[in-house]
Amino acid sequence: MGFGMMNYSAMQAPLMLWQQMARMAWESQMVIALRTAGMMGLLRQDAAEPQRMVIEKADAASEALHAALRAAGRGERADRVMAAALRPYRRRTRANVRRLSGKD
Repeated sequence: MGFGMMNYSAMQAPLMLWQQMARMAWESQMVIALRTAGMMGLLRQDAAEPQRMVIEKADAASEALHAALRAAGRGERADRVMAAALRPYRRRTRANVRRLSGKD
């Protein structure tokens, strides 16, 4: 890269990662609210939802660890390793919002 040239993709990477994290944080709050309402009897909820809630956390953590290790093993930049680790959590929060809100 010559003088005066900028690598815009490298500059955008942290912003994209922040955007993904912010979206996942918002969806996580929605999932918590929907599950709480279900446990209080305000919304219909499958009886196995509390068990599913616990099991999916362990599964997501395992997938995130493996994804981060694979990305790091390939020599990816730190933001890409973080994005790989975030992907399993993001996929689950998105699916949970859809399922619990009845948009499925």
